[in-house]
Amino acid sequence: MKYRYLWMMLVAMVFTVPPVQAAVLQVIVDSRTPFAEDVPGKVGPYERIRGRVVYALDPNHEANKSVVDLTLAATNGEGLVEFYADFEIIAPVDRSLAKRTVLYDINNRGRRLWGMQPFFLRHGYVTVSSGWIAEVPVDERLLRIEAPVALGEDGVPIVGLVRAELSTDVGTNQLPLASRGALAYEPVIDSLAKAELTKRRRERDIPQLIPRDGWELLLVKGPQEEGSGLIEAVIEMPGGFEPGFLYDLTYEARGSVVQGAGFAAIRDFVSFLKHDGSDSNPLRDSNGQPLASRVIGEGRSQSGRALRMFLYEGFNTDEQGRQVFEGVMPVISGGGQGFFNHRFASPTRTANEHTGHLYPVDVFPFTYGEETHHITNEPDSLLRRSRADGTAPRVMHLDTTSEYWHRSASLVLTDPSGMRDTVMPDDVRVYVFGGSQHGPSSRPSDRGQLPPNPNVYQPFLETLFVAMDKWITDGTPPPRSVYPTISAGTLVPWAAERTGWTALPGVNYPTTIQQPEPVDYGSDFAETRRIDHHPPKRHVSLRYGVRVPVLDADNNERGVLRMPAVSVPVATYTGWNLRNPSIGVPEALLGLAGGYLEFPKTERDRVASGDPRRSIEERYADFNTYLEKTMRAADTLILTGYLLEEHRAGIEAVSESHRPLFAH
Repeated sequence: MKYRYLWMMLVAMVFTVPPVQAAVLQVIVDSRTPFAEDVPGKVGPYERIRGRVVYALDPNHEANKSVVDLTLAATNGEGLVEFYADFEIIAPVDRSLAKRTVLYDINNRGRRLWGMQPFFLRHGYVTVSSGWIAEVPVDERLLRIEAPVALGEDGVPIVGLVRAELSTDVGTNQLPLASRGALAYEPVIDSLAKAELTKRRRERDIPQLIPRDGWELLLVKGPQEEGSGLIEAVIEMPGGFEPGFLYDLTYEARGSVVQGAGFAAIRDFVSFLKHDGSDSNPLRDSNGQPLASRVIGEGRSQSGRALRMFLYEGFNTDEQGRQVFEGVMPVISGGGQGFFNHRFASPTRTANEHTGHLYPVDVFPFTYGEETHHITNEPDSLLRRSRADGTAPRVMHLDTTSEYWHRSASLVLTDPSGMRDTVMPDDVRVYVFGGSQHGPSSRPSDRGQLPPNPNVYQPFLETLFVAMDKWITDGTPPPRSVYPTISAGTLVPWAAERTGWTALPGVNYPTTIQQPEPVDYGSDFAETRRIDHHPPKRHVSLRYGVRVPVLDADNNERGVLRMPAVSVPVATYTGWNLRNPSIGVPEALLGLAGGYLEFPKTERDRVASGDPRRSIEERYADFNTYLEKTMRAADTLILTGYLLEEHRAGIEAVSESHRPLFAH
């Protein structure tokens, strides 16, 4: 593997790492620039450090045995596999003002989502992120990894079948081959005539083959100059792609990247920052020692699933047998892992009820404590390897109730059949944010049958991050877990009659949910992570058992942690939404979306509409009564450790935004 443009950057500061840090060969700092100069109350000036890390992995080292196809990558003269990735550090210029606990943010598709907010700057936290996904295109705004490529015995990149599922919300003649702006695997031109494209309306429908002369694969951009062979391409079909339908393209591709090297890169960069005391380390204190005494690994959505798989694959133990993350916080990850460490891996793919259902995302094990697979009778746990190594971190798993509908989150809490509660380990906390969707949104949208769910749960995340810091720093226990359980009757089957859903005029309740299933990817999948069946073979009736939180009389969830806007409500906040008929397949769930249904304003409105929920007028004497109840709920959350005092102002502002609802 060559890194032509790395070595030509004359303005870069290049640090060569001593041999003791074999996993990190060089750290290259491209720039140091001021950051967040307009943020009031921060501990002092912050800077953004950007650059690249060059890695070298020993394919024969025990710590690297989990990296799929690493033994097929080209090696240097010392038998090591070299590659590189971007990195970014945001830290106080005066390191004496910085916390010794560092946040490592596993970026989402190359984009930072966490640790850059004013909250972290006010509290003096340092945040670090680095590239780990090879599908990320070359873009100065994104963090990516230039992963090695798996080679055959002849030294040529290996070939194999890949499957790309495509869908659209609007009628169009062209669709990108890859997911969400990512790159795709390069097709083998000589076999492209044998590629197949199918369509189906619903996920479980029998696919219909589209004639080969009815579509064409067009290259938009070939392998990038410094890239691994991944490309940009579109499928063009003159007959048009129908909104909501699922299209599967299966074709022979070349150049499977060793995507699992992304996990090793996270592991080795964090370990380097914690233990390297030389000038090579860009994150040192005023005494020249590593600043990072402790590191919390956090990831949201796709990145949270990556963090769960990072633990399961044993990457929380570095090559020297040391613990990498003292604490981990998978956020809105649901019960899954991901397509992250496979042959022809595609990390940007996910699995929802309607789209992506058959990708290897929601796979056993789901729990942090040991559970036995109800079909194979095999026991396993996400923490199995790190417990054996003595490197298990403390865990905070945080989901919204949207993940219970879209991402099989209940499997974190139960056995795989969904028939009984799991035993949660003492070093694991689980918090479920009621009345929330995957990412809150107050913007009008016509993609769903309901308005989007605007409930903001960020204050919970910030408070629990501080609690995690205290937990790993001095052992201060965080607040107790809050999640629904089968034994308490708050985690129930998802049918309307079981959740306690009260029918509302003009509102359709879901008739489906994301319910993963064990599927057959091929005889070698378990050992080599190579998928031979496209699409994979399914069983007729085998499913994992999923559940959702039970509802109160307002159709709001119980047994969960509620923001004051939900515990003192002016609306029903759902974790689900259905697709609007205008984007096709209206009986399917709108991926990762929740809904918002305001209460009637007055008793007269309630009677006229036939809405069974009490009106705002019947609940609260006036706005001041509502505001007082809301702030009492906030104070209770502060007292019990789920919110900080600094969050009161934001909660009051949300309440003020509801004032127009009281103008009867």
